[in-house]
Order: sequence, then C-alpha cells, then structure tokens
Amino acid sequence: MSKKSWRYALAGALAGLANGFFGGGGGSVLVPLLTRMCGLDQRRAFATSVAVILPLCVLSAGIYLFRGGLDWAAALPYLAGGLFGGYAGGKLFQGVNIGWLKRGFGLLLLYGGVRCFL
Repeated sequence: MSKKSWRYALAGALAGLANGFFGGGGGSVLVPLLTRMCGLDQRRAFATSVAVILPLCVLSAGIYLFRGGLDWAAALPYLAGGLFGGYAGGKLFQGVNIGWLKRGFGLLLLYGGVRCFL
C-alpha cells in the first residue's frame, strides 16, 4: 500500500472511530483530515466525506440497532428531513463559493463544540 493510501485509510479509520463512538460526526473529522493529511481541495473533501460517511453511518446504525439503542420512531422524521436537506444541499453545493463553504463548516463545528460544553 502506498503512503497516500495509508493516509486515506488512517483518515477513514479516525472518521469511523468518531462516528461509532459519538453516533455521528465522522464527516466533521474527515473533512479536515482529507484536506490536511490527504491533500484534497476543500470541495473535493466535502464530497468525498459524504461518500465515505454513508457506509460508516449504516454500519454504526446497524451496531446500535442490534444493541437496542436505535429508536426508529424518533429517527424517521429526521430521516425524511435529512433526505430533503441532503438533496437540496447537493444541488446547491457547486454554486456556493468555497470561502463561504469553509466558513459555514467552521461555524457548524464551532457551534457543535460550544453545545458540547454547555
């Protein structure tokens, strides 16, 4: 395996660890890893993160389901809204300035971090 492949595998492992441990958030870890460690440009890192996170979320959800920690009744409304939001975000993604994407992502991470402490 090449050095670049090892970096991608390590970035994926860290995202998977965050996703499994916290029940989500692997993409928040993966985007900075893909840009800094793997050298992807920001737009490609966002898109790659979405592609990587889907199977990680399915795996994590399966583990939570089998261990009795998944509440389908609570999850379904979020799933419906998330599908719509994901579709709309994917359509708008190419038209948004990369500077605004980076700022928005940074604000989202900052908001999440502050909420964890409060």
